[in-house]
Amino acid sequence: MIRALLVANRGEIALRVIRTARRLGLRTVAVFSDADAGAPHTRAADTAVRIGPAPATESYLSVPALLAAAKESGADAVHPGYGFLSEQADFARAVLGAGLTWVGPPPEAMDAMARKDAARGIAEKAGVPVLREVPLHQPRASADRVAVAGDVTYPLLVKAAAGGGGKGMRIVREPDELAPALATARREAATAFGDDTVLLERFVERGRHIEVQVLADAHGTVLHLHERDCSAQRRHQKVLEEAPAPDLDPTLRDRLHTWAVDLAREVGYTGVGTVEFLVEDPAAPRGEGASRADVGAWFLEMNTRLQVEHPVTEEVVTVRGERLDLVEQQLRVAAGLELGFGQDDVAVDGHAIEARVYAEDAFTGFLPQAGTATRVRWPEHARVEAGIEDGTVVPAVYDPMVGKVVTRGPDRETARQALVDALDATVVGGLVTNTGFVRALADSAAFRDNEVHTTWLDTHALAPPDPWPALVAAAWGVAAAAARDGGDGWRLGAAPADAWVELDDDVLRVSLVRGEVRREGEPPTSCRAAGPVPDGPPGRLTGQCVLQVDGVTARFDLDVRPWWVEVTTRGHTVRFTRPGATRPARAELSDGVVVAAMPGSLARVEVADGDAVTAGRTLGVLEAMKMELTLVAPADGVVRVRAAAGEQVAARQVLFEVEAGTSDD
Repeated sequence: MIRALLVANRGEIALRVIRTARRLGLRTVAVFSDADAGAPHTRAADTAVRIGPAPATESYLSVPALLAAAKESGADAVHPGYGFLSEQADFARAVLGAGLTWVGPPPEAMDAMARKDAARGIAEKAGVPVLREVPLHQPRASADRVAVAGDVTYPLLVKAAAGGGGKGMRIVREPDELAPALATARREAATAFGDDTVLLERFVERGRHIEVQVLADAHGTVLHLHERDCSAQRRHQKVLEEAPAPDLDPTLRDRLHTWAVDLAREVGYTGVGTVEFLVEDPAAPRGEGASRADVGAWFLEMNTRLQVEHPVTEEVVTVRGERLDLVEQQLRVAAGLELGFGQDDVAVDGHAIEARVYAEDAFTGFLPQAGTATRVRWPEHARVEAGIEDGTVVPAVYDPMVGKVVTRGPDRETARQALVDALDATVVGGLVTNTGFVRALADSAAFRDNEVHTTWLDTHALAPPDPWPALVAAAWGVAAAAARDGGDGWRLGAAPADAWVELDDDVLRVSLVRGEVRREGEPPTSCRAAGPVPDGPPGRLTGQCVLQVDGVTARFDLDVRPWWVEVTTRGHTVRFTRPGATRPARAELSDGVVVAAMPGSLARVEVADGDAVTAGRTLGVLEAMKMELTLVAPADGVVRVRAAAGEQVAARQVLFEVEAGTSDD
């Protein structure tokens, strides 16, 4: 029996596991690094134990620290969540070796599936199809001597053998792209997984990412819990996930289910796991006489852990009419219990879609963000798995996902419309997130019509939001707050006069009486309240309101403060500075300055101080939030190196300057 469970993770997944464990009557133990001392998961557990400094290698990836925490807290079981050590067989062995219960599959099954190269062979043995691998003649050749065996048809996909999540993965479309793609993929793989081995496979241009949820106990029962479609990806990272997969031929669906169960049996799997497949776009035209069941489908990998997207399966899969809790099933299997049901008891009811909310600027290169979430409001009529609340600090040293919003309905379109509405009601202030981006994707005709495949987002740009409605709402909010508090524009016994509002570099005239906002020299924009006006303490106006801007009614969430105004609409949050605010210090940057877009580590410097460079030349590489960002020269000239390789740098810190002139040599 499990009595006390240590959750070896952080954020929303730690909260998710703690919630189920407490419902089952288990004592819960959270762990935290110095960066997470005040995080929500530390307060949700019965006990919280510090495990080290902020860097993951010294805390969440430290096996000795985690085992010491288990001993100190009296935990008798460990749940790894996902990410960090969740798929490390050596960690599982260490947990078992310490006399604790491991809430996960056997280490031997984890070993078998951990490496994509070994997993391919096991899949073939189980009768599961795999993509043709392209062998490298010189797998460790220098960048200018890469060769492949036999005739090669491009495009190809380079991917890390030891891990997933889009790390160490590159598409190669031309022969001269192969060497740099291999070098970059190997560096990312070494950083993320400690192993720089990569594979080379044929790349399927219009593929769908279909994955099958499996569940097995230690008594011989192996089941599938149907499938999910995770094709909405950006650079191999999932954005929207849904269950069941739409537009799959029933015969093909059955094949995928069978292959997943056969593979799980082959490796002696127990617990919760996911078998991922690449499927040719089922909507693509088929040859005469062919059905959608004749499309190509190939094994990609097996994730030997709970998946980020497991909630969509929980929302639609039933057993004897009741929904499943996959964390509960993990705990039951780990305790040695039988599942107690068979495949015929499993059914699907309805449709569910999940949106991942990341701290990233989706409309400026998807750069990860860090900072303090000042105001967090999640939708009431949706399932939310979140790791942040008002005042939560989102550090730069971990994965930037801060939450997930999940909706369901009797059919896909109902679930999709519910998700758009839920993201409309999502507010994260003080921190840039991708909420507006995923809202726009969920609302797009392409997603509605099931046209989004695994590379669609890499070739189709979603238009950034028009900033004007947010600016109009901000100006209206400032004027409304002033009129309510007796500030500018307030007149005793009379309607408020027009107010002049300055936001950033805009000066706007707001008439609450006429219901319009005007920028000098331009026609007025009508703006009227179409519902209750939010309230707040003196000097502030905080909350959701419905405004009609130029005849279009929309929801706006306003946070009017003396020094700035934040407006959230359609998931997108914009902050405007008011006059008199203490503006952030900014260097006077010329076109030749290269700064850190976010806090991180300057992993490599590829030029010397005084070198002559041309525009576009790589100067160095910044690592932040598990991403590599290449820094290039913005112009021709002489480079001045302002930071050292390996140095931890702050956001907006100057790293390189390119001056007009010639080299010092």
